[in-house]
Amino acid sequence: MSSRILLIEDEPGLVLTVTDLLSAEGFEVFSATDGPSGLARALSEAFDLIVLDVMLPGKNGHEVCRELRQQGRDVAILMLTAKSQVVDRVVGLKLGADDYLTKPFHPAELVARIEALLRRVNKESLAPVRSFAFGNVAVDFEKGDVVKSGVEVNLAGKELQLLQYLIERRGKVVPREELLENVWEYQAAVSSRTIDVHIAWLRQKLEDNPQNPRHIFTVRGVGYRFSV
Repeated sequence: MSSRILLIEDEPGLVLTVTDLLSAEGFEVFSATDGPSGLARALSEAFDLIVLDVMLPGKNGHEVCRELRQQGRDVAILMLTAKSQVVDRVVGLKLGADDYLTKPFHPAELVARIEALLRRVNKESLAPVRSFAFGNVAVDFEKGDVVKSGVEVNLAGKELQLLQYLIERRGKVVPREELLENVWEYQAAVSSRTIDVHIAWLRQKLEDNPQNPRHIFTVRGVGYRFSV
């Protein structure tokens, strides 16, 4: 599955150039031309990396980055800036950006930075979560033990695998297709509806209010997101 990249940039020429460049490298590229629409898309869809310009209409890149991090999104962010001052770069990194690139940049450097960030993200995502606590729930994935408010909760094997997969990618929107591929391994008779049912069971067992979940969220038309 190719990596999905969201480009938030208001210069039409640069949008076209970068889109063509990254598409030629095998990435799926999507774009937004202002801060508010870029933020909305980043919050509602699943992306592996965001290329984010600092100078944007409506909401600047620093504000977009800040809001993404405040809402628990840990998607990789590469900021583009026309400013060369150190303070501008420092601000972006302090707000949660993973890297920055100053305009004008060489196309090969942009691709190299993106590939390096994606390698790092993919490497980090391979580290399994052995135990985790959220709200009044504590989970030991190695032992298969789940406790809520001091009471043991029985989770089926697939429920536990699904929960672990979502927790390991907490803050990110995980598409249904990815869950089918990695949790169910496209087993026969498994459909997107099967995922929905397992999510409902997890909410019923772990959420205080399954109808208004605090941790396991549905992103309509895309998939699910786990948040602490």
